[in-house]
Amino acid sequence: MRFFNPASISAPASNYSQGVVVPANAERLIIAGQIGANPDGSLAEGLEAQMERAWLNMFAILEDAGMTKKNLVKVTVFMVGHDLTARYRETRDRMLDGHAPAATYLVVKGLASPEMLFEVEGEAVAS
Repeated sequence: MRFFNPASISAPASNYSQGVVVPANAERLIIAGQIGANPDGSLAEGLEAQMERAWLNMFAILEDAGMTKKNLVKVTVFMVGHDLTARYRETRDRMLDGHAPAATYLVVKGLASPEMLFEVEGEAVAS
């Protein structure tokens, strides 16, 4: 895989890649939206805890598929509420250990339940 940010367009607003080239023979994993649900089904309390738990849930799916966070090529984030971008970026950068997949960040009015504040879905590739 090759991650890139062309010099001919504006730089990313934070640590993500503008594009990813995936080899033709790669195995592709589509990861459904993950929320901050703990293993017992309870929802983590607060935004930070929900973000961390959602990322950990995504990492568990990656591990089950024989992949790691470095295999992520695209993530899409749904965040309830404005003015939370900086908190999201800090958590994402910490959870991804500097890995920078292509990314889309959406601010939404709500998720499936009013208590849910964050959801992340992704695509991963193993070549």
